[in-house]
Amino acid sequence: MTIDYSEIGLKAGLEIHQQLDTKTKLFCSCKPQLFKEDPEITFLRRLRPTQSELGQVDPAALFEFQKGVKILYEANEETSCLVEMDEEPPHNLDREAVEIALTTALMMKAKPVDEIHVMRKAVIDGSNTTGFQRTCVVALNGEIDIKGKKIPIQHISLEEDAARKTGEDGSIIRYRIDRLGIPLVEVATAPVIYSPREAEETALVIGRILRATGKVKRGLGTIRQDLNVSIRDGALIEIKGVQELELVSKIVEYEVQRQLGLLRIRGELKERNVVKKDVKDEFVDVSSIFEQTKCQVARKALSQGKRVLAVRLPKFAGLLSRELAPGMRLGSEMAGIARFWGRVDGLFHTDELPAYGITVEEVNELRQHMKVEPQDAVVLVADVLENATDALKAVARRAREALRTVPEETRGANLDGTTRYLRPRPGAARMYPETDVPPIQLSDEYVEKLRDCVPELPEEKMSRLMREYKLNAKLAKQVLDSKYGDLFETVVVETGISATVAAVALTETLKALKRDGVKVERVMDEQFRRLFGFVGSGRLAKEAIPDVLTWLAGHKGAGVEDAVKALGLVMLSREELETVVGELIDENKKFVDERQMGAYGVLMGLVMKRFRGRVKAELVGEVLRRRLEEFVE
Repeated sequence: MTIDYSEIGLKAGLEIHQQLDTKTKLFCSCKPQLFKEDPEITFLRRLRPTQSELGQVDPAALFEFQKGVKILYEANEETSCLVEMDEEPPHNLDREAVEIALTTALMMKAKPVDEIHVMRKAVIDGSNTTGFQRTCVVALNGEIDIKGKKIPIQHISLEEDAARKTGEDGSIIRYRIDRLGIPLVEVATAPVIYSPREAEETALVIGRILRATGKVKRGLGTIRQDLNVSIRDGALIEIKGVQELELVSKIVEYEVQRQLGLLRIRGELKERNVVKKDVKDEFVDVSSIFEQTKCQVARKALSQGKRVLAVRLPKFAGLLSRELAPGMRLGSEMAGIARFWGRVDGLFHTDELPAYGITVEEVNELRQHMKVEPQDAVVLVADVLENATDALKAVARRAREALRTVPEETRGANLDGTTRYLRPRPGAARMYPETDVPPIQLSDEYVEKLRDCVPELPEEKMSRLMREYKLNAKLAKQVLDSKYGDLFETVVVETGISATVAAVALTETLKALKRDGVKVERVMDEQFRRLFGFVGSGRLAKEAIPDVLTWLAGHKGAGVEDAVKALGLVMLSREELETVVGELIDENKKFVDERQMGAYGVLMGLVMKRFRGRVKAELVGEVLRRRLEEFVE
């Protein structure tokens, strides 16, 4: 599907959230790290929305409260304290985090504020024990360059990360608060991005600048990209939690397709003469139709005393199964909304029936009972009466919205580039001052001191990598974009390994291993240093690097020496190699007589295949070439 993004008026903005690598959390002295053991402390809470100073209640906060959930928080004493538990006021802003955020801002040509004031942003999904997130603006009005185009940076902010969700059981949601309070820097662009590709390029450049500070955390979950996407006649959609850079362009592309699909459905409903008053909140109990059903969902619900409710959507037949974008349909959107507003597992609709154990006869009886026409659709929900009613109210409301607009909402990013409904978009009533943290004044002298220490910009570093380490442009760019960029320079200086060998190992080799399912993120920096030390000193051939990395990834805490021993990668001595090559030539005497020096390539391949990782290719080539010359004379 080819789309002219300028013609449809695509506008996108980015919000990049990156964890900072500080010694403590943002508002206390706890360690900013995660723990995997069983929690030492648990406590149960329920959060409630409150009115702002103007008497308003944020709709997103109200939405979360209406789900009626309780939150079980998990903690240990090393990574959390009374601040995270909301039993003690926050301490002063961590100055190390402030300096990193300001350094980032200066690298983006932003103007630091005169005074940093901490604000509270209402969030009551359970990810913050307080019911709000603390955030503060540190600089405004910056810019970055994307292929000659200036992308304005609206603000750079410093904020606390949220707790991490570890599971749920019915109305109980579990959050671990070790991540709560880890410093985040937020970089927000203006909505002047006009194509999916430009969005991805912008995220890439911002990520490079953040990594250039040398003070950001690495690994999955340490950086998250949020997108704000709109098109002409569509709506502003906030997409949260894009963790892979490669997904940014696909998510923008799919969101554009989704909105265009919804606009086409709106046009078709208009042609079918459907009006708002036609879609009524009239829900019919159709449980009796499914008393003998083979549908496991409906049968299980009825056996638990629950009900099956249905709502008629006039002239919606065929539209609920209409694909809006790959993996997204109007029916699945309604199912997502029903899950959140009605706390149900999902829904059925007649565009997809008979299926799931529901028979043709049951569908026909349902249509007769509901008195629907062939052009109508019916949506079913099986749950307790209150939940089923709330779910179908949300479905009917979404159907009425389909008649007039693309609804504004907050959506979550999936790993395949699709998105799902999360909650309504937040209102303006969610921000208010934090009274427990004093402001920080930023003097001109302090800012100028930081400016003098700003790290080299990514484009400057790329030029230096090519100049100092003799890397080609492609490899220098891969190192620059790799999370191992700093490690690369360290190992080349410390171990004497070839810069090209180290660069290939830390980029192309790791990418290939990850694609094959190897958990390369388990290999620690110290293991890389040790491995490259082996290669640099000649104790290990560069060809052994993939095998050693694969072994280390599968053996937590093991050393490179253990890998070498387990894999049988003890290097051949020159004497052993001389013997091996001599025996190989004797075994293939007829072939060598026929090919002469032309046998070199085949014999070289045989030696490297047999002793891969145990001998350097350069040494094999030297010995083999000399022995062949002696043989053919």
